[in-house]
Amino acid sequence: MKTIAIAWRFLWSRPLSAGLNLLLLSLGLTSLSFVLLASHQIDKAFERDLAGIDVVVGAKGSPMQLILSGVFHIDAPTGNIPLGAVKELEQHPQVAQLIPISLGDSYRGFRIVGTTPAYITHYSAAFAQGGMWTAPMQAVLGAQVAAQTGLKVGGRFEGSHGLAAGGDSHGQTLYVVSGVLAASGSVLDRLVLTATESVWQVHEADTALDAEDRKVLEAERELTLALIRYRTPLAAVSFPRFVNTTTEMQAAAPALEITRLLKLIGVGTDVLRALAGVLLLTAGLSVFIALWSAVRERRADLALLRMLGAPPRKVAALLLCEALWLALLATLIGVLAGQELMVALAWFVQLDKSVLISGLAWPAELWSVPVLAVAVALLSALLPAFEAYRANVSELLQSR
Repeated sequence: MKTIAIAWRFLWSRPLSAGLNLLLLSLGLTSLSFVLLASHQIDKAFERDLAGIDVVVGAKGSPMQLILSGVFHIDAPTGNIPLGAVKELEQHPQVAQLIPISLGDSYRGFRIVGTTPAYITHYSAAFAQGGMWTAPMQAVLGAQVAAQTGLKVGGRFEGSHGLAAGGDSHGQTLYVVSGVLAASGSVLDRLVLTATESVWQVHEADTALDAEDRKVLEAERELTLALIRYRTPLAAVSFPRFVNTTTEMQAAAPALEITRLLKLIGVGTDVLRALAGVLLLTAGLSVFIALWSAVRERRADLALLRMLGAPPRKVAALLLCEALWLALLATLIGVLAGQELMVALAWFVQLDKSVLISGLAWPAELWSVPVLAVAVALLSALLPAFEAYRANVSELLQSR
């Protein structure tokens, strides 16, 4: 304990040098902590929202866009597909479940999604208030939607055209809130869910000129896309090819497209990791120079300790403990700062109504931060500690 206390006093006997070393080491660990936390949270969010969805079928276009718009609701859809074609797919022997999705409107920036109750069941969401819709023009709100809009069961609201705030209002057709979902951490938290018939009813009411025109629109009803779960894993080989070659639609495999997306994101995280590595290397060199200089400057103190009976290993341990103090303080600052940056990022994406990520977390990968901090500190202190260990008492006294 005396060694630890003396090392602490030695460390802060040169406050400017100690502060600079602590800053450099903390910056590197902060960058590394943030990268690890962000990668973990994004992977977790994608995995959670993709669970149980084997393929997404929609209009021809970008497969990545189809996945982002249909599963994560963070992009514009590629277009619409005929209702009849979707019903035919639902009867395909390789399809175990098909969940229709209709997009086009929003409420205060939150997307209104026409679907079936199976969509809510798919994510195992529970109700905090009210219950499922029982008729068109009833809506179920996600937890984030209810929290930010203040709507409750029985409340009424009007959707607006487009998937972002500021579109033309559908003032003649109002939705009634039938239920509010409990927070689940899934994509449902930021959606307004209603029956597919509600979406058709809103747009047909706005465009139909008379009863005959309404019948024409009913015969030409469309959906935006369909989320499909296979009956057997073997369907992954043949079903997408069947859709892409024999229909006017396209099938996109979420696992494949998200792997491509994560590779693109990985380029950015690799750059941040490289930056963290440079900062840690710089910090390590700075700590080494500081400790090496300390051995030279503290010859009198080291001589006094040896004269009082301190063995060489204890003198060397002082230098190692000094470096470990730096590692401990930098780890605390770096991890806390990384967590704070992650909380800020979570708040920002929540405002942007994007992929939901939580602020505070401790994935297994984060344990590499204190391990790396200790490794850098010890490697930087090894040579100065060895120099202190092999120093001769008589030489130390003569150098005073």
